[in-house]
Amino acid sequence: MIDVLTGFSVVAAAILAGYVIGRIDLLGPNARYVLSRLSFFVLNPFLLFSVLADADLEVLFSSLLPVSALAAAVIFAAYALIARLAWRRSWGAATVGALGAGYVNGNNIGIPIAIYVLGNAALAAPILLMQLLVFTPVALAVLEASTSSEVRPWRILRRTLRNPMIVGAALGVLVALFDVDLPPIVMEPISLLAGGAVPVLLISFGLSLYGQRVLTERGTRRDVITATAMKLVIMPLVAWAIGRFAFGLEDEPLLAVVVLAALPAAQNVFNYAQRYDTGEIVARDTVFLTTLGCLPVLFASAFLLG
Repeated sequence: MIDVLTGFSVVAAAILAGYVIGRIDLLGPNARYVLSRLSFFVLNPFLLFSVLADADLEVLFSSLLPVSALAAAVIFAAYALIARLAWRRSWGAATVGALGAGYVNGNNIGIPIAIYVLGNAALAAPILLMQLLVFTPVALAVLEASTSSEVRPWRILRRTLRNPMIVGAALGVLVALFDVDLPPIVMEPISLLAGGAVPVLLISFGLSLYGQRVLTERGTRRDVITATAMKLVIMPLVAWAIGRFAFGLEDEPLLAVVVLAALPAAQNVFNYAQRYDTGEIVARDTVFLTTLGCLPVLFASAFLLG
């Protein structure tokens, strides 16, 4: 339990540092933009590459992958049905809300949690791969179709393949699959850059928390509350049930799938909502509330299953 507390304290300290930096405006008005681009285009791809290149293939393609994928798919479908049939939301708004309910922050929060709480950064890799290579293209295709007069599959595929995190992840998987032994002159610079990813990610996330006001927009509160409840409560329970009864997971593997399912909604959801000009308020508030609420859920999961 001391290890779990230490892991949470490390993550919380970095997020708090980012919040304080934002509050005193230490880095200026463009800090979030600069740190976000630095993480997205430089540090994250190197981190994903280094994690996946050294990952145990038995972990990467273990039962964690189908359990996490099935749990997310159940939540996506449940939210979309409620939003479309009960609330008559558009396909774009329903897609954004479903992403908020089931698309986990496996990068900004997931990797640090995997390192400090689960003890292995590679445990976050399966859900990252599934989201980057499957969920994201499907979601973008739906958003593209619902907000424009024509769907361009090649444009979506090209955008997906050019995502630097997908490139880094794919290269790392190839190195692991073919058991390529990269020399230190190659891996040491990569490891140096990868080492800066986690602290910059957490500080950047702390910056994004300052100044937010949630649940102030009428007409979106039930969407936000439903997505938040699904993300923090229902999705971990679904992951536990699938992992325990369908795949027979116990102990550390079961804890891993539950912890990964309890991660907050990814900030990418808000980026997609902005890009397609739909569901922005729902995405913003869901990301904020799930981020604040995930720590007690993660701690309870570690306490009950760890």
